[in-house]
Amino acid sequence: MNVIEAKNISFAYRVLNKQHSSLKTLFRDFLHGKVSIEDYVAIKNITFEIKKGETVAIIGKNGAGKSTLLKILARVINPTTGSILITGQVAPMIELGAGFNSELTGKENILFYSALLDRDIDKVKPRINEIINWAGVADHLDYQLRTYSTGMVARLAFSVATDEIPDILLIDEVLSVGDGEFAIKSRKRLLEIITSGCTVIMVSHDLATVAELAQKVIWIEKGQIEMVGQPAEVIAAYQVSGA
Repeated sequence: MNVIEAKNISFAYRVLNKQHSSLKTLFRDFLHGKVSIEDYVAIKNITFEIKKGETVAIIGKNGAGKSTLLKILARVINPTTGSILITGQVAPMIELGAGFNSELTGKENILFYSALLDRDIDKVKPRINEIINWAGVADHLDYQLRTYSTGMVARLAFSVATDEIPDILLIDEVLSVGDGEFAIKSRKRLLEIITSGCTVIMVSHDLATVAELAQKVIWIEKGQIEMVGQPAEVIAAYQVSGA
């Protein structure tokens, strides 16, 4: 059973045709008709399927379109063209602190983020202590999130997102954030999630992690799919390309 079916999806956004050093130069060029808007295509005509329970890695250079694709899968943005069908609850970890509010406390953010994930808050409340203890932020539970370090935010976000196993988990380089102890804990929990039958889609530059965890790899190059297949084959081709 496919939980994700993407057919010819593209995403474009509008940008100025050139950089301007200040609002003054932008206004001057605008008056002289030198300002125009162009469409920048981040991803183009991408088609793929992901089965229930698959662990899929998306690889590619910076700017290839990986994060844009992940945002579409997270339903943060819609494709400009094409269609995508997603079946199941999605828990996205695509940007550090996404789903959090910096003015809320750690405890309030646990409930806030859980609500965004469409979870039963009455079931989340009894687990708050376990969530914060796993994240190692118990001493900061009643502090505003803006006082947290980057590593603390990453640990709390990962703890909330994975406390309840979702149908689909999206991860964008989250395992690269935090200290060594967090990396070990998060990898262990991720392995538990994978073996539970959850569909996991991860973006990573760590090819060793990709080879270890992924069952399928999608290589994106300049906004288009270059190759899809078994990790060993795709990684080898990716490395040969000089990426």
